[in-house]
Amino acid sequence: MTSGSALSEFLAGQDSLAVVCHNNPDPDTLASAMALETIAFDADVDDVTVLYSGTISHQQNRAFVNLLDLDLKTFSVDALDAADLVAFVDHSVPGGNNEVPEDVTIDIVIDHHTTEGVEAGYVDHREEIGATATIMTEYLADLEIDTSDALATALMFAIRQETLTFLRGVTSAEYAAAERLHAKLDLDLLRDLAHPAVSESTVDAIGDAIDNRTVRGSTLISHTGWTTERDAIPQAADYLGDVEGVETCVVFGLIGDAVELSARSTDSRVHIGRVLEDAFSDVGSAGGHRQMAGGHISLGLFADLSGDDDSLVEMVEEIVSRRLIKRLRLSTRDSKDEE
Repeated sequence: MTSGSALSEFLAGQDSLAVVCHNNPDPDTLASAMALETIAFDADVDDVTVLYSGTISHQQNRAFVNLLDLDLKTFSVDALDAADLVAFVDHSVPGGNNEVPEDVTIDIVIDHHTTEGVEAGYVDHREEIGATATIMTEYLADLEIDTSDALATALMFAIRQETLTFLRGVTSAEYAAAERLHAKLDLDLLRDLAHPAVSESTVDAIGDAIDNRTVRGSTLISHTGWTTERDAIPQAADYLGDVEGVETCVVFGLIGDAVELSARSTDSRVHIGRVLEDAFSDVGSAGGHRQMAGGHISLGLFADLSGDDDSLVEMVEEIVSRRLIKRLRLSTRDSKDEE
């Protein structure tokens, strides 16, 4: 049984909880961690630590942390060892989009992503739901916890972002959650979260993705080349996914020692999460939902070209594009060539 009361009973009697966000945390994992912290305090858990790894680089994610004044700690295995319970929110498996060693026992998992092999003492894994924040909103309502304006706003913003303003992967549960949260919203804070300043380097990366695009039928593939702005990649995917005639969009970029991928699809014939998983799981980690997915490939696979940045970009473009074209069964001819 999964419910707010069942989760509260699972937490009861424990002194400490470590809540682990996924790598490079977004509003859904952060708001869900805030909600779980609130539920834990309500269950008389005295010590709650929220951990994250990676970077908070997207301007909206930075604004989320700063405006809500979140107390986040850098991930460490020592922090896990010190806690009575370890929880995952918005991810499910040790080593999958997190730095938790695979042999660590996870006590609580609350997630909506497509994942196999989920194991924990308490599991609420609903792939059909549009956001983990939706599940957390249900828990708060079930427990009749008086949600603060800041938490209600954080949860609403997370649901809004995860469903692309209630247009992608949304279910009736998201609308029900929004109705529950509405009375407690801080509209000024919500507007500030939704419209943070955009850095010039993000604009440059999106501009490069626009210039580098190729279109085959209803599929667009592009890349940013080298960039320091990891979250410009999903932003570019969102933007280019709106190009007329495009139903599936995949954007990738080279960041540090890795290739990051972000994909979007409105094509009912395409499960873009499975496409990325099938195309890249043998060389990295990839997967996601039917309409939205991502991936990560170590540049160590291209070590022979590590001293030549231009050649490396060209090689990555060729290999990534070839794998996508094969998996999506696309024509090898760019639509631009036919104009």
